[in-house]
Amino acid sequence: MFLSLAYKSLLNRKGSGLLTVLALTVSIFVLLGVEHIRHQAKDSFGNTVSGVDLIVGARTGSLNLLLYSVFRMGSPTNNISWDSYQTIASGKNIAWAVPIALGDSYQSYRVMGTTQDYFRHFSYGNKRKLQFAGGKPFQNVFDVVLGSEVAKQLAHTLGDKVVLAHGVASTSFSLHDDRPFQVVGILAPTGTPVDQTVHVSLQGIEAIHVGWQQGVKMPGGTVSAEQLADMELQPKTITAFMLGLTSKIATFRVQREINNYNNEPLMAILPGVALSELWQMMAMFENTLRLISVFILVAALLGLSAMLLASIRERKREVQLLRVIGAPPMFLFLLIELEALLISVFSLLLGASTLYLSLAIVGDVLASNFGLHISTNILSESNVYLMLLVIFSTIVAAAIPSLDAYRSAQLK
Repeated sequence: MFLSLAYKSLLNRKGSGLLTVLALTVSIFVLLGVEHIRHQAKDSFGNTVSGVDLIVGARTGSLNLLLYSVFRMGSPTNNISWDSYQTIASGKNIAWAVPIALGDSYQSYRVMGTTQDYFRHFSYGNKRKLQFAGGKPFQNVFDVVLGSEVAKQLAHTLGDKVVLAHGVASTSFSLHDDRPFQVVGILAPTGTPVDQTVHVSLQGIEAIHVGWQQGVKMPGGTVSAEQLADMELQPKTITAFMLGLTSKIATFRVQREINNYNNEPLMAILPGVALSELWQMMAMFENTLRLISVFILVAALLGLSAMLLASIRERKREVQLLRVIGAPPMFLFLLIELEALLISVFSLLLGASTLYLSLAIVGDVLASNFGLHISTNILSESNVYLMLLVIFSTIVAAAIPSLDAYRSAQLK
């Protein structure tokens, strides 16, 4: 009876009640959405690279090394000699090593020189290996493998010709147009920087720079394909390399040995630790979003309180009737609180359902365009606590109109 009375009372004021439900639904949608996407984005960010024990580059800051080696952002302070790479890669605790050479671009996308081991050992997410949507890894010097986003945005298919540019500027006039590459593979989407990378062999990087000095093509430096075939296209330097170790126990020992390497200044970082440090730099932006969503919720709850307070003054005859049939003042207090809770619970269900449907619809778009793998399971521990907080806040916000109804009943 008590619940039925509260429900029918809300139906009698369905206009104002509906607007309050919509306002509260929007605020709950934003609050739960920000919290859910925050956690999912953090997990997705941390899964950009997986299964790599150490990343080695020239001595610099750990974040700078992470940015240019994993996210293809920025530039290295220096390169690493090929001899140092081979010495470290042949260590007894090293299971595999993948070299990386950066410096060129293709229509604003970064070009990365590497070996076929990259496609065998590099992983992302929960140790998910790279898959090919079409084609195969590069075999010849002038083969190229495109990330899914590169192929999609530039409308490339297998067999297309690609002309790389020297440097990483958005517009470059130093083109390697005398040595075009052929697309032999297109990677499946990963939601990581791999999607926006152009992959070629280390030998391909060396081949297109034969006859170049200081970033400039020298006159008369044209070399035929036959001459290139006879050359030993082994790089003298690389940008960085990734290491997989035979034992996780040896991670810190190998890291210390690399950091103390005598032949040249090197630095080894744990990608997971560096990713956590990078995410912490975004804490201010993260907290700002949470604060805005809380303010939206507070505004909606104040609107709920104002609606109930106004309804009390419009329900004097109802209050009088309830008092006549023997309803005590506390009954009216609990009735208003129950009405507020019904609005809150309905708004929670509606907001959570809307968020679930939205994530189900735009999940693939977020993954392909922004690299965010957002789960539709919104019932995380933090979101459950937020739902309980919303209910508690509703009780507090409804206290003022409930007390007003209580005092009005005492005066009758």
